[in-house]
This record gives sequence, structure tokens and C-alpha cells, in this order.
Amino acid sequence: MIPVGVLVRRSLKILLAAVLILVLNACSSPTPPTEFAPEGEIIQKAILLQLNQAEQRLSQQLNAAHPQIDISQIKVKTLEPIYVAELPAYHLQGTYNLKLTLPHQQVTQKNNRFEIYLQRQAEAKTWRLLRRDVTPSEEEPQWSSYLIR
Repeated sequence: MIPVGVLVRRSLKILLAAVLILVLNACSSPTPPTEFAPEGEIIQKAILLQLNQAEQRLSQQLNAAHPQIDISQIKVKTLEPIYVAELPAYHLQGTYNLKLTLPHQQVTQKNNRFEIYLQRQAEAKTWRLLRRDVTPSEEEPQWSSYLIR
């Protein structure tokens, strides 16, 4: 039979080793896992949101009709997991094909580049498009956030 004192010491050693492993593991993962990166549908909606925002500003300035925007062939070239405001975010770069349908013509462009930042919200139900605000005086970057529907 093993004395109680030996059992207690062994248990404490095992517990201490487990805590040490958890602490070291937490310190070694400074980036969000890529398994939680956005799916293709979210990426497409984010690119469309970005295009629609730019198109609305341009259409208002030119007093022009709003074109129908279709995108396809989205290819993500780079995926960089980061943290923004202590929540996981993903910096994506790649290309897509664009088709604009205007009242009297149709325009198609291939291999348009995109660069977007996407962040899953804390409840993990919604995604937001992040836009880095240009503020040269700020040490920490500032972000604007737009809900992806």
C-alpha cells in the first residue's frame, strides 16, 4: 500500500504539470485558428458590401443609376489570422470576377484584387467587415465595422 503523503505529492506534481502545459500552450497561440476562418459565402457578401458602399458614394456624386453587381470566381490567396479588439479576425487577400449590369451596357472585369478584414462576433452568429481607419497620429489602429447580412 502506498502512503497517503506519496499519493498527495504525486497528485500535486501531475496537477502542476497540467497547469504548466495549459499556460505554455496558451502563450504559444497568439493567433486565432484558421479552422474558424470565414466561409466562401461570407467572403462574397463582404466583397459585395465593400463594392456597394463604394458604388453608392460614386452614384450619388455622379447622379447615376445604381448598377446590378455580381461577383464570381473568388480566390483567396492569403489568409492571416489576427486579433482586433481582443476578438479573432481574418485578413484575406485574393481576386474575383466582377459583372456590372448598367441600364444600357454590361461590364465584365476579371481578376479584380480584394483585401478585406473579417471578424466573427463574440456570439459566433454574425460576421463584420472591418475597415482600418487611416489615422497617422494613432499608435493603435482604429477600425470601422459593418455588419454582413
